[in-house]
Amino acid sequence: MAQLKPLRCGPYTLAFDRTLIMGILNLTPDSFSDGGLYFDTKSAVSHAKKMVQDGADIIDIGGESSRPGSTPLTEQEELKRVLPVLSKLRKEISVPISIDTYKPNIAARCLDEGAAIINDITGLTNPDMVKVAAERNVPVVMMHMKGSPQTMQINPEYKEIVEEIKTFFEKQIAIACNAGIESIIIDPGIGFGKTLEHNLLILRHLDVFTELCCPILVGPSRKNFIGVITGLPVTDRVEGTIAAISIAVVNGANIVRVHDIKACQRAIQVADAIRGIQ
Repeated sequence: MAQLKPLRCGPYTLAFDRTLIMGILNLTPDSFSDGGLYFDTKSAVSHAKKMVQDGADIIDIGGESSRPGSTPLTEQEELKRVLPVLSKLRKEISVPISIDTYKPNIAARCLDEGAAIINDITGLTNPDMVKVAAERNVPVVMMHMKGSPQTMQINPEYKEIVEEIKTFFEKQIAIACNAGIESIIIDPGIGFGKTLEHNLLILRHLDVFTELCCPILVGPSRKNFIGVITGLPVTDRVEGTIAAISIAVVNGANIVRVHDIKACQRAIQVADAIRGIQ
């Protein structure tokens, strides 16, 4: 695989000489893992600063839960949740902020307020989101999801899941490149329209996606498949998350999206050393 170019994110540049950490900041009352914990601006900003202190390279802000069966928000409510935090946080941390949204208007407003990356769970399938990303010249996380958060876990089926996801990325990367988007990150979407076995296959064969020559982001943090394997509740899945991200790093992940920054950062240091990039 060719050496990945550094990622320009507004005033920041992220190099891929090690695995990067994206810290999760859910500004929601109903996210599957930490809903309601950081629902006010003060606690959200404090938590984000702690994640940066612990080693996060990117802070990913989301105002709408994408857990299975979640209810979509109005744009007005989503902006009400994210803009106050984003406006304050951009002045208090020195790492890029990504906005986790599939709504082009939300993405545009948040870019105006200082976000530097778009994290789109619908994989740039909305032409208006393609337009926003191209016009603003920002990196985009392009995630694969089968269905929508409301339907994705209702008996998801694939013939060859890894190849199907790769084909999806090939198509969407071509669309993005044709629109002039220069920086594309791909995320196979652990837990988004996938069964336990699907998630394991993705992690096992993550190296297939390196052929696309884009940075790979993986987000298994605290997810249900870890609970199925271990029998543990969402609040007790740190070790399972560490195992998943370590395998992902060795198999080609460049960015991991996690809740537990300090523990995961220590594991990544070892995984990177084994991988020979530290």
